[in-house]
Amino acid sequence: MTTSRLVLLAGVWFITLGTRAQDLRLELTGGRWGFSTETRGSSFEQAEVYAGVSLPWDCDFADNWWFHWRADVTAGWLGSHGENAFVGSLGPTLVMHHLNWPVSLEGGLSPTYVSRYRFDPTNLGSNLQFTSHAQLNWDIGEHLQLSYRFQHMSDGGLFHPNPGLNLHMFGIAFRF
Repeated sequence: MTTSRLVLLAGVWFITLGTRAQDLRLELTGGRWGFSTETRGSSFEQAEVYAGVSLPWDCDFADNWWFHWRADVTAGWLGSHGENAFVGSLGPTLVMHHLNWPVSLEGGLSPTYVSRYRFDPTNLGSNLQFTSHAQLNWDIGEHLQLSYRFQHMSDGGLFHPNPGLNLHMFGIAFRF
């Protein structure tokens, strides 16, 4: 295996050192619920189930720091004032943690499908959205993980209007 590799993912270059391959495996599964941060006339809520599959790229970085790629898939509900939609996404996530700490940080960008994009009075622009996120995880024991996630969903300026939607999400997951 090479000791240095450039990985182009979601339009961002990352340099990984000491890369080692591992098998694809189900890493975690769980659920999240959250609410919007704006008050522009519409408040949103979202609930979803998710699963993460380990990708065959990870690396050790410095003393006991570890970077790990994962593919996440979500399926859930997005609603505002009685108007409801299916929301689903699939995309990469980069997880960073220290091997001796029960907390980790992650970030990602996923293409997202929303079955309805007009919620009176908000128009999200299109059914195609992109969800970016930053998440803080806390591992409780060997298999349980609690998380806080800030996410932004928008159509990336492909359509007009493009108001975007920011959500605070809280999750619980079972780690395999």
